[in-house]
Parts: sequence; C-alpha cells; structure tokens
Amino acid sequence: MAFMSGLQRLLHQSPLLHSHHASIRLASTLTSPKLFVSGLSRLTTDEKLKEAFSSFGQLVEAKVITDRASGRSKGFAFVTYTTIEEAEKASEGMNAKFLDGWVIFVDPAKPREPRPPQQSRPQPSESGFTVNKTVGWLLRPRQAYRIVQVINQ
Repeated sequence: MAFMSGLQRLLHQSPLLHSHHASIRLASTLTSPKLFVSGLSRLTTDEKLKEAFSSFGQLVEAKVITDRASGRSKGFAFVTYTTIEEAEKASEGMNAKFLDGWVIFVDPAKPREPRPPQQSRPQPSESGFTVNKTVGWLLRPRQAYRIVQVINQ
C-alpha cells in the first residue's frame, strides 16, 4: 500500500510527466463531447465511473463496455458530456489518474468504423447436416450454429 501511495505521489509531482501530458493535450483538441477511457479495473462499474467523472460537468452517459458472453468488463469505457468544454476538463483532470487502484487514460473517442455486413447462419440440408465447404466437414445444425457464434465473437 505504501508503494502505491508513493507511486501516486510521484505521478502527481513529476514535472516531466506533467509537461509530457500537457504537450499531448495541447495537440489534441476535442471535436466531440465523448471520451474513451482505457486502463479500467475489471471491477469498475458504470456507477463508479459516473461518480469519478461527474465532478467535471453534466454527464449524458458513462458506460463500461462488457463482454457479451461473460458479462465482465473489457477494461475500457465511454463517457459522454453535454458540452465539449466539460469533456476537455474531464480529459485533463482524469487522464493518468487512479480509479479503483488502476491508472486510467482518457482520450477523445473516435467515430465507430462501419462493419462489414454480417454473414447469415448456415442452412442445414434435408438430411439435417450442414456442409462446411471450406473444410468439407459435415456438421449438425446446432454444431454449425455454435461455430458461427465463436467465429463472430
């Protein structure tokens, strides 16, 4: 515990660290009030995220991204404010700070890239089997569906 408090004190007092992050922040101006937060603890919840970021302005949304299958945090989140100025204050105030014992990083969120259209589920033949034409395997419909689910994750 003493190590963590010493490390936190070092991070807050280091002029090199502050000058380095200040130069990065001057170069990147926000174009949207949405922020990308990385380096989150797997235990950070939406509520903890809202509590940490609410002091910088009015939050529209604070969402920790979770894995669909397990429901566990993926270690990153998105925070959206009502104005770009509030988001800029939050970015400067929370970048390289501790949240739930982990150092988090706050960056401008990038627009979502378009995804290719999703392939349809393989259709079984009259015999109840699906043919994988790439490998040539014969699969039962349930097996084919599970394989498609794993590939699409």
